[in-house]
Amino acid sequence: MSEERHVLVVANETVAGSSLIEALKQHAAQGPIRVTVVCPINQPRHGHVVYEDTRRASAHRRLEGTLAVLQEAGVPAHGLVVDTDPVSAVRDALELEDVDEVIVSTHRQQKSGWLRRDVVDRIRAAVGGIPVEHVVVDLDEERAEANVLVIANETVLGDPLLDRIRARAQASSASFLIISPQSDPHHLPAKRSGSVGPSPGRAAAATGADPASQRGHRRPRPDRRSRSLHRGDERG
Repeated sequence: MSEERHVLVVANETVAGSSLIEALKQHAAQGPIRVTVVCPINQPRHGHVVYEDTRRASAHRRLEGTLAVLQEAGVPAHGLVVDTDPVSAVRDALELEDVDEVIVSTHRQQKSGWLRRDVVDRIRAAVGGIPVEHVVVDLDEERAEANVLVIANETVLGDPLLDRIRARAQASSASFLIISPQSDPHHLPAKRSGSVGPSPGRAAAATGADPASQRGHRRPRPDRRSRSLHRGDERG
């Protein structure tokens, strides 16, 4: 019986692609393997607001789907989501355990940010003599599940929205990402108040009297020491 080989897979958005899973099954057909899948989470693009927990949750969901398929096929596999770039993720993995082969999965050339940054070649340089295989996944061709973005705030629990989500889920396979932005306090309706009389200051201005004297006490002087302390805080 041949010795078990350890295959390190580096992938993120393409980790659930059928091309990658088929490549791993072919490796398993040539002899026993165990697979470690590393998913570096996406970094937000310039000008876009992307929440860290959303990126991590998406990576976990894709990873769990791939591990389940591999395990059903009899391929021992485990994985982890890491908050680092793919080259650093490979270096860290090599520090932890021996690896016999590395598989890097990316989008096709026109869509892949990793390829634009020469990630595959940089990984080859980082691992030395360990074989590196590049698998291209075209999710546009093989996508079986649609990603649906839902944005709602106060209406997020409303029956019309929930009914629409249920109807879309029944139409075809879909994964829903629901984002609920916080309310903007500057656009909340202004509270109506009843009619009020003139303030003491306005009444005093009308009569020419000092408002403080009308209330039976003198106007307090500012605390100079307190003011100097505040200025020191600003400089400090």
